[in-house]
Amino acid sequence: MNIVRYRARQSAEPRIGLHDDGYVAELTGVASLAQLWTLPLEELRARLAGGPRGERVPLAEVGLLAPVDGRTEVWGAGVTYETSREARVEESERSATVYEQVYDAERPELFFKSVGWRAVGTGGDLSIRPDSEVDVPEPELALVVNSLGEIVGYTVCNDMSSRSIEGENPLYLPQAKIFYGACGLGPWVTPAWEVEDPYDLPIRMTIHREGAQVWHGAANTGRLRRRLDGLVAYLMFGDVHPDGVVLSTGTCLVPPAPFTLAPGDVVEIGIGGVGVLRNPIVRGKPGEFTPTLETSLR
Repeated sequence: MNIVRYRARQSAEPRIGLHDDGYVAELTGVASLAQLWTLPLEELRARLAGGPRGERVPLAEVGLLAPVDGRTEVWGAGVTYETSREARVEESERSATVYEQVYDAERPELFFKSVGWRAVGTGGDLSIRPDSEVDVPEPELALVVNSLGEIVGYTVCNDMSSRSIEGENPLYLPQAKIFYGACGLGPWVTPAWEVEDPYDLPIRMTIHREGAQVWHGAANTGRLRRRLDGLVAYLMFGDVHPDGVVLSTGTCLVPPAPFTLAPGDVVEIGIGGVGVLRNPIVRGKPGEFTPTLETSLR
């Protein structure tokens, strides 16, 4: 069973439902995911088991949306896998020790990633910055955390990043990580009780270009250096999330330099037992004129 945020063909309004065996049924009486994330874990489980639910329709007949809404924010954790530490050190010649220190430190690196309305669901366009030279997708297991700090579910995150901008100076992290089209989430939320062991989930990522595979990698969440509840604890220590929060837990797969994404690429990320997130790539802000760096500086 998965919790989905979707649009039906006959309505433009987002709905909340449950996906099971290729069908979606609306969870009646629930206006938003944010409403669910105010419930304690056991109460949420009982609510989903008890219904009521609307008519079942085939999954192919609905449009899946990013599973985040309301005041729910998306945050990220960095340098939580050895692969990520090595990639950050490689790209940051002058600041390599910063990433080595945070990898070994008790306190994790946590950063704001996106407001809910900016997150892109499966099938939607993700972007690379027009002022960046090296851009990569970062496949990550994301935690869905309720307002009480309990992990209530899991989803897939594509934490799009500019390696060239962050590599220039670690203080440029917000520009490297937070921009329009930088956060992919989906395809749904798998409840925590449906995942037997979050520390043993296979992760794969494939990048297609002009119909051909140009990069593929596979790893496992067993390589995660941090405890998931520990990441959540640090996130909740000094902040309040009344509609819950999505916390992406860091990447274990990074295409090596000099690889960079190109417009038209398609990135597919799969996490066993959670789902598959698939997004095409564009440059700049989708649907808008994006000035070049040269014209912006005139």
